[in-house]
Amino acid sequence: MIDGAKTGRIDLEDVRIAFGGNGHTVEAVQRFSLTTRPGEFVALLGPSGCGKSTVLNAVAGFVRPLEGQVLVDGEPVARPGADRGMVFQQHSLFPWKTVVENVEFGLKMRGVGRTERNSAARTYLHLVGLGGFENAYPAQLSGGMQQRVGIARVLVNRPRVMLMDEPFAALDAQTRLTMQELLLAVWQEVRTTVLFVTHDIDEALFLSDRVAVMTARPGRLRDVVDVPLPSTTRSRRTRSNAHSHSESVGQSSVSCSPNSASATPNSARFPFATAETRSSASSLPVEKKFHRAVDRC
Repeated sequence: MIDGAKTGRIDLEDVRIAFGGNGHTVEAVQRFSLTTRPGEFVALLGPSGCGKSTVLNAVAGFVRPLEGQVLVDGEPVARPGADRGMVFQQHSLFPWKTVVENVEFGLKMRGVGRTERNSAARTYLHLVGLGGFENAYPAQLSGGMQQRVGIARVLVNRPRVMLMDEPFAALDAQTRLTMQELLLAVWQEVRTTVLFVTHDIDEALFLSDRVAVMTARPGRLRDVVDVPLPSTTRSRRTRSNAHSHSESVGQSSVSCSPNSASATPNSARFPFATAETRSSASSLPVEKKFHRAVDRC
């Protein structure tokens, strides 16, 4: 489907973004630098208001940095494009269009013929588990199903990068767990690069290859933490064991100061490299290692 092994490298280099006017400016992101590898799943983790979504919007081309540059596969990002698909917090589907028509929409705007785009849309709807719902309308779907349509609508355009802005935040707890597992399964199939915004440590640990920890506003990169567990071995059991430590870690990350961004990236490591060792988190507490990325804040 998507040749994620060769494309999808993101480079953010000393990015500074500010908003405002009439003498009042809010510094949202400051000296932010991050590189993702093609086909990698990276979570942006940080407290509310730290600039996570702003970074995502810069990669999408919705926001222009005042300083620094944003590159995708070495090309400067100047405007939105189909090579960078966005999944928003809310599904943002057209309510008057059927599910398949919503998924087809991007292809239709690019001039793809009816038969080809319909076939592609149905393929991706089956991939996200919505085969049989092609002719339903968004209002007839649950929240989780609506987000699945949003994911299919992005993937059908075969983007180099998929940008996800807390897409499961509005879902109930059980649906959220199901959607996280679905997302992992879909990502393992398509292998496009994913940049995923969250303030949920548990979610970041479960989904990501690496977690980029941001400071409080103005957002800077505090640390980049590897999650050594292969994505193919992640499970609900893994998530539940890590979750037992999430609240204390969350309190530390929320209090991060923007002046603490000088730590060396990758200085922190999670203490388990296999599913077996990761599931024994009681003997190797997550927070002891993860705090290295967020302490001194």
